Amino acid sequence: MLRIRLARFGAKKKPTYRLVVVERTRDNQGTVLEYLGSYNPRSNPKNIQLEKERIEYWIKMGAQPTATVHNMLVSEKIIDAKKVKAWRPKKDPEAEKKKAEALKAEASKIETPKTEPVAKTPVEAPAETPAESVPAEEAPKE
Repeated sequence: MLRIRLARFGAKKKPTYRLVVVERTRDNQGTVLEYLGSYNPRSNPKNIQLEKERIEYWIKMGAQPTATVHNMLVSEKIIDAKKVKAWRPKKDPEAEKKKAEALKAEASKIETPKTEPVAKTPVEAPAETPAESVPAEEAPKE
């Protein structure tokens, strides 16, 4: 399946991106089918250069844009659709604790049927070895 994604270029802490068409399983930096534009988030205003005709062609051919690219194409009015959620918030440890406590409280409300304890059988102690079978070196001296 083909994807339209952003490939990061530029120096450390100075990113620029290229819009590329690649096979979904391939690396963004590897062999690409076509470059469709560029995006520079550090300029003011953000510099977005897209080849509209080629993007529409690849979408008609079945290429799927990633969530970020989809939102970029919607904001540039290249495709008519709603924006999608492109990221997930980090898990809040305190919210996770509250959720776990709520689950415990809910579980404690549910009554579990009480069962009778099972009688335990005594475990037999190993038989002691007779003094004759103990080697002479270990036998107690009188």
